[in-house]
Amino acid sequence: MSLSPGYIDFVLELLTDFGPVHVKRMFGGAVITCDGVGFAVLDDDTFYVKADPEFAVELKERGSRPWSYSVRKDGTVRDIGYWSLPDTAADDPDETVQLARRSFDVALRAAAEKAAKKPRKSPAPRKAPPSRRPRA
Repeated sequence: MSLSPGYIDFVLELLTDFGPVHVKRMFGGAVITCDGVGFAVLDDDTFYVKADPEFAVELKERGSRPWSYSVRKDGTVRDIGYWSLPDTAADDPDETVQLARRSFDVALRAAAEKAAKKPRKSPAPRKAPPSRRPRA
């Protein structure tokens, strides 16, 4: 992951009409979040948006590429559901914001599904206080 100086500012300018976002630098790249939900990744001066299978097909048809990286010790590459913005979006803030909003919706649904799958922790059973018997 690496980003040229000024790339984050360029992306933030494209996202001006999206609303408030937060950029967190990670490993030379960055993650873009809104309300604590990550919906985009910046890597090698490329803006990737989170996509579900349906959105991914549309992005692929528009010339987008999947973001993948090696996370395993054996070097195998894993696709993780982020796709580059189509080239037409790089010069069109309206298109970028539209795609980013769709990506944010995908990220919100994924976060909700993940939370629903997590087993709830039951509170630990309370122990009854020791009985107070009168001493004989």
